[in-house]
Amino acid sequence: MPDRSFLDWPFFAAEHRELARDVDAWAREELAAPRGGPSETDPEAAVISLVRRMGARGWLTRCIERIDVRALCLIRETLARYDGLADVAFAMQGLGSAPISLFGSDALKRRYLPGVASGEHVAAFALSEPDGGSDLAGIVTTARREGGDYVLDGVKTWVSNGGIASHYVILARLADSADPGAAGPRRDFLACIVDADNPGLSIPTRIAVTAPHPLATLRLEGCRIPATQVIGEPGAGMKVALATLDLFRPTVGAAALGFARRALEEALDWVRQRRAFGKLLAEHQLTQARLADMATGIDASALLVYRAAWRKDTGAARISREAAMAKLFATETAQHVVDDAVQLLGGRGVVAGSPVERLYREVRALRIYEGTSEIQKLIIAAQVLEAAP
Repeated sequence: MPDRSFLDWPFFAAEHRELARDVDAWAREELAAPRGGPSETDPEAAVISLVRRMGARGWLTRCIERIDVRALCLIRETLARYDGLADVAFAMQGLGSAPISLFGSDALKRRYLPGVASGEHVAAFALSEPDGGSDLAGIVTTARREGGDYVLDGVKTWVSNGGIASHYVILARLADSADPGAAGPRRDFLACIVDADNPGLSIPTRIAVTAPHPLATLRLEGCRIPATQVIGEPGAGMKVALATLDLFRPTVGAAALGFARRALEEALDWVRQRRAFGKLLAEHQLTQARLADMATGIDASALLVYRAAWRKDTGAARISREAAMAKLFATETAQHVVDDAVQLLGGRGVVAGSPVERLYREVRALRIYEGTSEIQKLIIAAQVLEAAP
């Protein structure tokens, strides 16, 4: 049984503690079986199955109803401890629906959110482009107005759930706005929903990565959508995107925290049974020093993650600084903790399909998506400079 003593911290209410216990019990039953099956060989089918199972259990309602960031973090942390693909599946349901929950019209909410919550529909969030990832101001996909419609042209890539999603939330630049990358107000973007069966949308490329999950490139060619598919106000798309990222960035840190906790658990189990030079690995001072660093990093990560989530849930309008700190520190720390676990397990740590080997492949992407570690540092520095007297 994992250590859940951190739930006694003042960041949490009774409902959060109950949720954490319930999700852990469900994950232990549903996700703890040995992997190497569909999650590795057919991640697209695995994600669809996971989304339906999470929807049936009710976890996905947390993505759309009175979004509670602490709850999202607890769910992501728990899922990541058991199965990285389950965490990805849950996170993308949130990212692909939160813009609608936060800024969508009542009609859009009625049309899309029930299917996301039930798991019948798979959601996706498409921001990155071939020549622009974390720099959203450099987006070149365009949206031009034609009567009561908008017509989209461009390419999106690194799209999680690309090819299996029922709908995509897209960020595009209004065609009559300033040149990409130009300085000035950010009232030149459009956030909108494109259904997967839109004839102007195609999937030219599936992308294979180290820890298999569905990734693809989307092509938008004369992709026509009615103006009613716009999320929020035309021109305010950047606000929609940034608010969504602000909400979910702490949850990336929570997923990293889940990976790190699992890595520490695997390492502790091994060093308590493995003998070397006449005594258990756990009795060697170098092992103890490594374990101390791992445990300290995990606790520090948890404090940053749940501080950011608590701040948002208790009314902070923006948590850019706290969210960036949580994402940066937790993901970088998780990388070190997982690497330490591999080192402690020695040869067993690099056996394909073993828990820490999978963690080693899964954790690396967290330092990149939803803003690289370098981008987080820029965000933090900007906030510090702005707040300086």
